[in-house]
Amino acid sequence: MTIKKKLESIERSIDLTGPNGNAYCLLATANDYARQLGIDQKKVQEEMKAGDYENLVEVFEKYFGDFVTLYR
Repeated sequence: MTIKKKLESIERSIDLTGPNGNAYCLLATANDYARQLGIDQKKVQEEMKAGDYENLVEVFEKYFGDFVTLYR
């Protein structure tokens, strides 16, 4: 029998009303996550920049919603 340690869950969250919720921070964060996850960074960046702020948030959620919780 093997007993394994329980991995601690690290909740990642971004408060969209705070300084980390501005467009530039979200773009930088998306770039970092895309690199770490092996996702095409350029594609994500272009898709995020293709519209207004709401589009940017929706695209971020589309790609990274499984890893990051966004709060308004």
